[in-house]
Amino acid sequence: MTDEPRLGTPVDRIDTPALLIDLDLFQKNASRMAQYFDTRATALRPHAKTHKCPRIALTQLELGACGITCAKLGEAEVMADVGIRDILIANQIVGKIDRLTNLAARCDLMVAVDSATNVTELSRGCQEKGVSLRVLVEVDIGMDRCGVQSGEPTRALAHRVVDAPSLHFAGLQAYEGHLVLQERKKRERGIQVAAEMLQQSCDLLEQDGIPVSLVSGGGTGTYDLSGNTPPWNEIQAGSYILMDATYVKVRPEFRPALSVLASVISRPVPERIVTDAGMKVMTHEFGLPQPIGVDGLSLTRLSEEHGKLIAEHPAQLALQPGDKIRFLPTHGCTTINLHDRFYVIQDGVLVDIWSITARGRAQ
Repeated sequence: MTDEPRLGTPVDRIDTPALLIDLDLFQKNASRMAQYFDTRATALRPHAKTHKCPRIALTQLELGACGITCAKLGEAEVMADVGIRDILIANQIVGKIDRLTNLAARCDLMVAVDSATNVTELSRGCQEKGVSLRVLVEVDIGMDRCGVQSGEPTRALAHRVVDAPSLHFAGLQAYEGHLVLQERKKRERGIQVAAEMLQQSCDLLEQDGIPVSLVSGGGTGTYDLSGNTPPWNEIQAGSYILMDATYVKVRPEFRPALSVLASVISRPVPERIVTDAGMKVMTHEFGLPQPIGVDGLSLTRLSEEHGKLIAEHPAQLALQPGDKIRFLPTHGCTTINLHDRFYVIQDGVLVDIWSITARGRAQ
């Protein structure tokens, strides 16, 4: 393990590969989203699956977020360890009931359900531990992943939650992930269709005397659509805080604060440049990352430990082994999960190091 660089180290002296955050852009993104929801009835509950970093989650809460969203129980445990109280696990927790109820004893926890069997398991576990748990019934609004169908299936499962000891029916979860990267018109139309499905479920429950106080969902790509469309009243956006090359195409108002710093380790022929950042450092399921601020240079291949770049005009590019290149990831969430820490940069120097404590906490 190499020694960590001292604060004040110039960015080009940081050992590579390294995951960087531009502090100024990070702060602008955080403030922009917080200010958007500050004047609205809809609340912001940022998704920590993007950054997996308690330091960032605490910043989001300081700026007015109502709580934090997690994807996995392990992530939620990390957030509770730093004193975060209001946590939603936007997922079904099956087979980990003992751990879940232990966590519920030390924070105000909320989970999603989409089956009666899971409701029974959660209720039994909570009774055994003497704890209570808030529950959201997840509704499938077109994502075709988790969730019961809208209407009567939602109604029936909500009744099971209401009748289950030690569980509190908190409302519905409905994530429109199939829309977040669509072009604007498709997002708008899709949100209206999903809202109508959700409203049908809410109306049925209200008729039965079951208030739906919370409808949680939304992402960075739809925050201003579902965030202004009833019955949603809580948005789980996550990627806005750091951004990546994919999301910036649909949300240019948030700027990429995330990058990967790599070193040139070989230039065997003039047109070919090789770096020390490969698939174990940058993911590429949304396409290959591309270098930042270097014209005529394209990343053409990632192997495990190497990135291969081709120079369009080799004679005009002076990069040699030891020089540094920064890459913009195409998928921030999965790239971040490959790293243990963020190196926080401001005005070209290192100003902080933030641990990605929930990295790898997939259980």
